[in-house]
Parts: sequence; structure tokens; C-alpha cells
Amino acid sequence: MSLKFSSFVCAVVLLASCSSKPSSTGNANAVKLPPVDTAQLLKYDPKHADARINEIMQNLHKKSGFNGNVLVAKKGKILYENSFGWANYLTRDSLKINSRFELASVSKTMTSTAIMMLMERGKLKLDQDVRAFFPDFPYEGVTIRLLLTHRSGMMNYVYFTDDIYRKEHRNQRKGLTNAEEMALIAQYKPHPFNKPNVRFLYNNSNFMVLGSIIEKVTGMPYAQFMKENIFKPAGMMHTDVYSKATYEKIPVDVVGHDRNSWRYSVAQNFLDGPVGDKGIYSTVGDLYLFDRAMRQNRLISAASQDSAYTPRNPMVRGHFNYGYGWRIFESPGQKVVYHTGWWHGFRHIYLRDLKNDITIVLLGNLVNGSLLHLDELFKATGMPVVRKGAYSGNGDTAEDQ
Repeated sequence: MSLKFSSFVCAVVLLASCSSKPSSTGNANAVKLPPVDTAQLLKYDPKHADARINEIMQNLHKKSGFNGNVLVAKKGKILYENSFGWANYLTRDSLKINSRFELASVSKTMTSTAIMMLMERGKLKLDQDVRAFFPDFPYEGVTIRLLLTHRSGMMNYVYFTDDIYRKEHRNQRKGLTNAEEMALIAQYKPHPFNKPNVRFLYNNSNFMVLGSIIEKVTGMPYAQFMKENIFKPAGMMHTDVYSKATYEKIPVDVVGHDRNSWRYSVAQNFLDGPVGDKGIYSTVGDLYLFDRAMRQNRLISAASQDSAYTPRNPMVRGHFNYGYGWRIFESPGQKVVYHTGWWHGFRHIYLRDLKNDITIVLLGNLVNGSLLHLDELFKATGMPVVRKGAYSGNGDTAEDQ
């Protein structure tokens, strides 16, 4: 081999190694950012708590029964955070600000972020059919995009699987894996609600399947991929995926309580196995770090976020919609992306005002109507009132009628 040719080969190899160097988000055009300064982002002195927000939250706890943790931030500064009530009423353990809650459907915001990340990395396309990953999937025409927007028409796997387990007297303590859930669907072929892309139908099946696709594409458990690619890059050191398929007992202290009563603590079972639609456990502080990571484009690009925050369904009451794993509130000059969560005794709301840079996180472990009484909190922060019942069919606030 001549010296000239050898030098050419070395140059090509060097150029290829440089061009294939992974970026912080998987986007070739991304700018590598410095590590997350979590101490600075989470800096908060209770002595400087916003007095008005504290008054509102104290009333929400005492009069409306809110039991949980709260964080309110504006323009990169935490205005208020606090804990109210019990982590486990039976043992009288008090909540702490770093108590970890099962996020329920708030998990969907991170599953959708992971899907968009894999799209940016060229690992999948939004218009790919589920059968490209699971050939025995029984429904035709269901794409990743339809799953993200809850337009697949699928049945709800939670009810279908519960019915199978009861009829066949299966072990209800051991959680299913996503792969086992996908195999059940392939075996029994439960009847879908409607054909794909007919209408919006919010359904946990969509994001359970997305979690399964993440595992299939990456070749690693959903929990591992999320830890390495979402949680760690965002500085979310108190966040993990816990599945009853892996853990006999989920290693957190916060217990869900259902039916608006402390008498009903909820035991986790086989339905706490599948993940993607739920299964992420986190804190109010880590959800704020997720918000900051998204605003800084640490995880996915601004273009992918814009796509995720674009309404993909008919508008409800003039303001409300759903994008890719995010609920959306829009009014002239205003945009809030958010998600609610409700599962096995947990009830949450996570809101991110994109224009005014406001973040509100309320994680609760007593299911009641307390989260329907947040209007004063929204007004105190300058966030629009994100409550469908506050608006008429044409989008006007009920107070204006």
C-alpha cells in the first residue's frame, strides 16, 4: 500500500469517526450542552415561599383534601414547593419533598419523548406500522403516529387483560412484561373499538405498545433505555421505571389511596407490570428538571418538540387538544402543554406554560376532586385556567357567559 493511499484511508476513517460521534440528543445538529446543574435549578428557600401560593395550597389541603407534593416555578426559579399529608396512611408516614410517586399517565410525556428521540436517531419512523416491529399484531393500519395521538382505535388492554386473568384464574400478583402483554393481544385478538384514525380515543393500550416498540427497537428494557437516555441526561436522579414484572414489591414508600378514603390503600398487581403508559416513579423536583431539559433541547430538538406540541385532533371547547403524548391548551398568544395521571390511588397534574415559562406539578396519592380546584393557583401564577369545565363550547370562559 502506497504512503499516499494510506494517508487517504486514515483521513477517511478519521472523518467518519468524527461525523458519527453521538450528540447529546441524538440529533446530528444538536449543540452539546454542559452537565445539568441540578443544585442550582432546584435551589429553593422555604423562607422565601410565595405567600399567595402557600395560602392557596393550604386551603387546597384543608378544604379540598389534597394530599401530596407540589412545586411551582416561573422563569427558571422555584416559587413554592411543599408536602401535604401522608405517604402511607396506615403507617402514618409523612410525605417528604423527594417522595417518589407512581406517575401514572404523566409517564406518557416521557414515553413520547423517547419515541421522538428514536425518530431523530433514525431508528423508527412515525408512519411505520406496528406490524413492522410485531408481525403478529392483530390490527392493520396502526402506526406509531396513531398511537402517539390516541387514534389507533385499539381496545383498552387494562380491561381486556383483567378479564382474561379473572376468567382463567391466573396469578394476579406477578406483573406481566410488555412482551407478554403483546403476546396476549396477538393470541386473543380482542375486538378494537373502531378502525384506525377514525377519532380520538384516549387509551392506555397506545402507550403500552409504544413502550413495547422502544424495547424492540433498542434491544433493551424500557426501564434501562429511559434511565440512560431520558432521566440521566436531564439530571433526574430520583426517577426510575418500576414494574411488578421485575419487582415483587415496588421499592418506594408512597402508597396510593382510592375512593376518596384512607381506608382503601391500593395493592399493586399484574397490571402494574406493563410500562410505557405508566410505570415511571418520580418526584416533583425531577419533573421540574424534565421541564428544564426539554426547554434547553437536551433530549430532543426544538423541531421535534414543536411537532409533539402540535394539536392532532379536533379542538375541544375551543382550547383543548392532544399532540404526541401531551395534552394541549391553546388560546391567542398562550400555550400550555400538560398531562394528567390517574392510576391505582394516584392522581396528578403536570403543566408547562410554554410562553410564560411557568411549571406547576401536583402529585397526589389520595384520589379525590382536589385537583379540580386549581383556578386560583393558575391565576396567582399567570397561567391560563387549564380546566375544561371553565370554558364553553366556543372556548369562552364560563365566567364570561
